[in-house]
Amino acid sequence: MAAPSAMTAALRSLFGLAPAPDASRESLRVDFLLPDGSSVPLHRVRDRRARRLRLTVSERGVRLSVPWRVSERVAHAFVHDHAGWITAQWQRFRDTRVAVDWQFGAVDALPLHGESLPVEWVEARSARIERVDGTGTTLPVDGVRLRFHASRAASAATLRRALLEFYGAEARAAIHRWLPAYLPDLPRPPREFRVRALSSLWGSLAPDGTVSLDLSLVLGPPSAFEYVLVHELCHLIHANHSAAFWREVEARSPGWREERTFLRSDGGLGLKAQLRALTKA
Repeated sequence: MAAPSAMTAALRSLFGLAPAPDASRESLRVDFLLPDGSSVPLHRVRDRRARRLRLTVSERGVRLSVPWRVSERVAHAFVHDHAGWITAQWQRFRDTRVAVDWQFGAVDALPLHGESLPVEWVEARSARIERVDGTGTTLPVDGVRLRFHASRAASAATLRRALLEFYGAEARAAIHRWLPAYLPDLPRPPREFRVRALSSLWGSLAPDGTVSLDLSLVLGPPSAFEYVLVHELCHLIHANHSAAFWREVEARSPGWREERTFLRSDGGLGLKAQLRALTKA
């Protein structure tokens, strides 16, 4: 257990910088000492656009958003009060799986749409993955297996790239199956969809209408993936998390609370860990 004085010193170093009077945003990065004596990178951002104190944790560390008018004393106390929560979240992100040592025949099953699907390896000149014994147009994926075409000499990078391309195609296909049901009630359609690995978020909506979704969603239950899609689409109606926003979500995804609980649990974090293990060198 770290001495209280050590933690206090770290917090003082974190909040010792006052914002410049004419600035609109100020940031600072430090190593934040946790109660168990370990440390985590902490990025503090003081921003005029922030409406409340907010902590988020990803595999890159902790981010603290501080509204411009909130005092350093209040921000200091907020982090101190949440030190235990930060520790728990950081440990969950640090509990990552061992990366796959990719080579021909490296895996015999892969996660997809909440299932673990058997993988058949087939020698081929180029690397690609296809679904077998399934239409590829409906969910869930009962009875489906995957066929991984690749050269026996294919590099790890080549195999990882083929997997990322397959997961990306599966994610985009799912989005386009669900999207027509939601478009008629939106004030405008999304500008485009981007599916990629996100460090801590599950999805986001850019001001230009571009929807970003976390690629690891394609590994988990389709209902959780669809909820995140609905969540971001509803931000085209309300660009906030007001009661009116949640009514829009409720109307389209009545089970959203259960899906949100799953995504915030170890099950959700496990999807991100699985994707990292499968796709990181």
